[in-house]
Amino acid sequence: MTNSPNPTGSPQQTPQDPQKERVKRFLWQGKIAPAFWTVAGVFSIVLNVILIVTVLILGQQLFVLNDIVENSLIGGLYDNFVKMDEATIVTSVTVEDTIPVKFDLPVTTNTTVYLTEPTPIYGASVVINTGGLSINAPADIVLPAGLPLPIALNITVPVDQEVPVVLEVPVNIPLNQTELHEPFTGLQDVVSPFRKMLGDLPNAWLDTPFCKGLLGEACIIIFNIPQP
Repeated sequence: MTNSPNPTGSPQQTPQDPQKERVKRFLWQGKIAPAFWTVAGVFSIVLNVILIVTVLILGQQLFVLNDIVENSLIGGLYDNFVKMDEATIVTSVTVEDTIPVKFDLPVTTNTTVYLTEPTPIYGASVVINTGGLSINAPADIVLPAGLPLPIALNITVPVDQEVPVVLEVPVNIPLNQTELHEPFTGLQDVVSPFRKMLGDLPNAWLDTPFCKGLLGEACIIIFNIPQP
């Protein structure tokens, strides 16, 4: 089948898509200035939408980052510095040493001693009264071994010894009463301003000034914030 020739003799135009025609007329009205401002406006709107979405995503991540830094990092450091300052060292120390002991020990007592062998006594005064015989004269006598002799002791015994000592000494040392108290409190003072600064920052969209007042309900809907 062949196409019939155009009776007017002019080239035949192919029908164009109406949608493309509308876009073309929107972007180009035959003048440069309106076309420039139209394209610039569309580009600005698209760029603003991209920036807004980017800000919202980054804002949400900043809330998470702020919570991690405030509670886990800075807050954790501050709380642990406080606990370290309030801690105590409880342990037992083993002491092994020798102590010199040197003194004079007085001994005064009554006791009984036993002879270990026969003991002679020369020139002892012997008195014997028996029957009609009476003797009172010096004599040499021998005391037998094992004879008990009661005596009274009154002597001074010198003591000079090294005495070994083994002790378990319990130790309970509060750190805030030692030299560590000052560096621990100093570390708390270093971290405290950052902890307060992060604590004053918003942790969610509802804590921001943007979502206060009348915009609070809008933020709940936009950011899909669950209600308590």
